[in-house]
Amino acid sequence: MSLSRPPSFRSSRLSTRLLTAVVGATALVATGGVAHAAPARTTTIAGTLPRWLPSGTARLALRSAPASAPQSVRVYLAPRGGLNALQAAVAAVSTPGSPSYGHFLSRSQYADSFGPTEAAASTVSEYLTSAGLHVDSVEADRRYVAATGTRDQLERAFGVTLASFTHDGAQVVAPTTAASLPTAVAADVLTVSGLDTSVQRMTSHRVTEATGSTAAADDAADRAAAAASAAGVRQPVVAPPAASVVGRPCSQFYGGLLAKYQADYKTPLPAFEGQTPSYALCGYTAPQLSQGIGGDTGTTGDGVTVGIVDAYNSSTIVQDTDTWSRAYGWPAFTKNQYSTWSAGTFTDQETCDASGWTGEQTLDVQAVHALRPAAGIRYYAAANCDEGLLDALAAVVDENRADVVTNSWGGLETDTGADAVFAYEQVFLQGALQGQTFLFSSGDNGDETASTGTKQVDYPTSDPYVTSVGGTSTGLGKGVRNVVAETGWGTDVFTLNPKGNGWVDGGFLYGAGGGYSTLFPRPAWQAATVPTSAPTGRAVPDVASIADPQTGMLVGQTQTFPDGVRYGEYRIGGTSLASPLAAGAVAEAVQVSGKRAGLANPTLYSIARSAYTDVKASGVKGVVRANYVNGIDPSGGISYTVRTWGQDSTLAVAKGWDPVTGLGRPSATFAKTLGKALTK
Repeated sequence: MSLSRPPSFRSSRLSTRLLTAVVGATALVATGGVAHAAPARTTTIAGTLPRWLPSGTARLALRSAPASAPQSVRVYLAPRGGLNALQAAVAAVSTPGSPSYGHFLSRSQYADSFGPTEAAASTVSEYLTSAGLHVDSVEADRRYVAATGTRDQLERAFGVTLASFTHDGAQVVAPTTAASLPTAVAADVLTVSGLDTSVQRMTSHRVTEATGSTAAADDAADRAAAAASAAGVRQPVVAPPAASVVGRPCSQFYGGLLAKYQADYKTPLPAFEGQTPSYALCGYTAPQLSQGIGGDTGTTGDGVTVGIVDAYNSSTIVQDTDTWSRAYGWPAFTKNQYSTWSAGTFTDQETCDASGWTGEQTLDVQAVHALRPAAGIRYYAAANCDEGLLDALAAVVDENRADVVTNSWGGLETDTGADAVFAYEQVFLQGALQGQTFLFSSGDNGDETASTGTKQVDYPTSDPYVTSVGGTSTGLGKGVRNVVAETGWGTDVFTLNPKGNGWVDGGFLYGAGGGYSTLFPRPAWQAATVPTSAPTGRAVPDVASIADPQTGMLVGQTQTFPDGVRYGEYRIGGTSLASPLAAGAVAEAVQVSGKRAGLANPTLYSIARSAYTDVKASGVKGVVRANYVNGIDPSGGISYTVRTWGQDSTLAVAKGWDPVTGLGRPSATFAKTLGKALTK
């Protein structure tokens, strides 16, 4: 990779897969570099053979890898005492009834017990140097040793043949067999990344759907980025995104405005499957979300810190959030309530859509602030959407400031290599021992069949050491805890026919990600809950919250409009919204109990089911959404579509756990129930 994949899985399963993959990969090699004779090695390094090689999705080019081009690798060091010991310790502090339950470690205690040693870092560094590589750095907490070398040096050091491939439309270099190291060195190594140069870029799970032509706004954003680049500004300036504006008509609350007529209130709209739908929400405000799903403890998050990890950083986030808060009578940030960790220089801004990530940041920050307005927010600004996100997560556990951490991004499980999973889980395991809870959105493409042709789940949300958050369509009425209608988020889109008197099915549009992992076995804490008839992999998601953009949140952000850069508000959804809302619910439980939740999954599956709203099928067929054709205002016309409810590809809600909403949406009593369990 860069970010490829399998996991800190159970060692025997992983070893079997890797050995099988090695045989398959070797059979694929027609020509390539000549393997170097290597000293006797007895240890294969897990996670170092690309998963895509034996899958038949890559074509081997008839040439070896470039001989002189430098290539960077990270050699990840094994935890002190070994991976199995670390996993056992996490299970002990995370399992209700265990004598160690909830007895978390401080940062220094973790380092003393499980952090890689100086001796291990020295052993690996000296070996790499002896093989001719240049050791660039040793990560501050000795998670990895970074090094650079030529093809010949890397082949000699890791006992591999590097060849050039075409993979996913890109030219990459990758090893044709798993790497190996002398046993004395391998004992200190978890995995190696970088031998495979293919890149998995993570994407945010937000859905804004600005429609129509925004070329002027895009051009203005491009000019701002070019000006910053010309001025030599690399960070923290990220151009504001192209503007998004909520189309009218829209409803202030669910059912508040029925879609009988178009915007002129004279031209009728046809009924949909015998119903007169509500117009889509204009976007829930902070008070509406707090009153509707904010829990019944009356707490505001005081004393709790919620971490948010995204790529890049909006320079206007604080002023935007304060403007947005005051507009709806919500508390603005107090001094030092919001803080930022930054990786330094931002990279790959165009490739990763840096401006788009600032929309994700705005959503995450304001969603947390809506549910827990007194909670501290620590924002971690990754340098890019690839390894930068992993480095930002490492900063989360090294600082150990955040009690709950929300992450609204991910990539396909099939695109994620074993080396990346080892690297990610190294962080998740440390966080779990320190009592930190990691939540990840489950994705916005349902079972992924429509987007990839393969039914699968996303990663990192499928990792058993994080809490996966699915999505709902939730209609909030007026008042407190007034859920008028609700089901799982899954949307087909219907457009008006040419005569305007009927609706034409346009097929699946988007919906909450879910299903069953092909990388991770079913965790013990899911065994009694997930149907036995389901596939045996780790089931996704665990819990859910509001995600449907039609019942989405109204956020405020400085944006690039055709006439200039200014503040504006727009509706946004996706499981990117669900994850920070769920984090707000966990933060409430942390405040109520005075205890961190750590790896919460074993507890989440053991508490009373009354802690969740069991999301089921709904009689609501859908809502009508009005969009400005030019994306900005009604001058270019308004288009109308029906966005259905509860049609999430092959995924369906059901009584109890299901692959759309997991255990369900946290109920009003969730924090009290979870908080009580945390103090046992």
